[in-house]
Amino acid sequence: MKRIVAIIRQEKFEDVKRELMEVGCEGMTVTEVKGRGSQKGVKESYRGSSYCIDLIPKTRIEIVVKDEGLDLITDAIRKGAYTGNIGDGKIFIQPVDNVIRIRTGEQGDGAV
Repeated sequence: MKRIVAIIRQEKFEDVKRELMEVGCEGMTVTEVKGRGSQKGVKESYRGSSYCIDLIPKTRIEIVVKDEGLDLITDAIRKGAYTGNIGDGKIFIQPVDNVIRIRTGEQGDGAV
C-alpha cells in the first residue's frame, strides 16, 4: 500500500476531485494548508507598496491506495492539477505498512 500526499493549487481542487472520481477514487482527506516551494512566494503591490507573500495557500490531499492503483491515482491528480505554471504543486508517495478499519478491525488492503 502507498500513501499519496498531493499539494496543489486551491483553485484546482475541484478538477482534481473530478479526475479522481472518474478513476474510481472517492476516499480522500483534504486540508487547507500554507507553504512555499522554490518560487519563494509571490511579490505583489498594494497602494504603491510592494510586499512578498511567502506562504501561499494550497490544498493538501491524502489518499491511501493499493500498490496496483498508484499510477492511476497519481496520473489523475497530475491531470487535474496541471496548469503548466510554477506553483502547480507536488505529489509525495510513501509506503504504508498497515491500515486498520476501526469499526470492524479489518486490516491490510481490505481496510483501504
